[in-house]
Amino acid sequence: MELPIYNLVGEVVGQTELSDDVFGVPLNEGLVHQAVVRHLANQRVGTANTLRRGEVRGGGKKPWRQKGTGRARIGTSRAPHWRGGGVVFGPHPRDYRQGLPVKMRRLALRCALSARAREEGIRLIEGFAFDRPRTREAAALIQAFDVDGRSLLITPDLDRNVYLSARNLPNASVTYVGQLNIYEVVRHQILIMPVEAARRLEQKLGAATKPKESPET
Repeated sequence: MELPIYNLVGEVVGQTELSDDVFGVPLNEGLVHQAVVRHLANQRVGTANTLRRGEVRGGGKKPWRQKGTGRARIGTSRAPHWRGGGVVFGPHPRDYRQGLPVKMRRLALRCALSARAREEGIRLIEGFAFDRPRTREAAALIQAFDVDGRSLLITPDLDRNVYLSARNLPNASVTYVGQLNIYEVVRHQILIMPVEAARRLEQKLGAATKPKESPET
């Protein structure tokens, strides 16, 4: 797949060829959905907890005698239908994590990147680097592409200056190749990355395998 290369002011300065193994994969909606659900599930802490009627403090004494009062019988003031009582079917600590094979996770990410490329949602730039945090320059970079929606800046490596420059911008996020995940690609409409970052993704997600060695005869 061939994509244009832009400069920092949004002008086309060249073309580059991207690997179809990463940016030209047919979309598998079921796999992408499964990968997104897994990612969101793995972000859940699972520490929510409620007390059952046997765990609530108090309630050991019967509020009133069983018969003769005209009121409904009750054995404890910590019954679920009483104020301050236990909770029925409430949440308890659990592990929400889901598993997914590495090959399926990589394929889902390739599908999402390919879909963005087909939708012209990838902006390749020559490169950008800030010697210090500059929010104004980060905003100008995003505005140069007339982004309509959420944009994601992808750097080849962790760049603290780029992160600090864009973290306060609305509808903009920053990540790097080593931390890119399926949810970020699906969540953002425009992906802005240097050509070097695209090459890193090709190396990380490339589907090429070593040929099998033929047995010696």
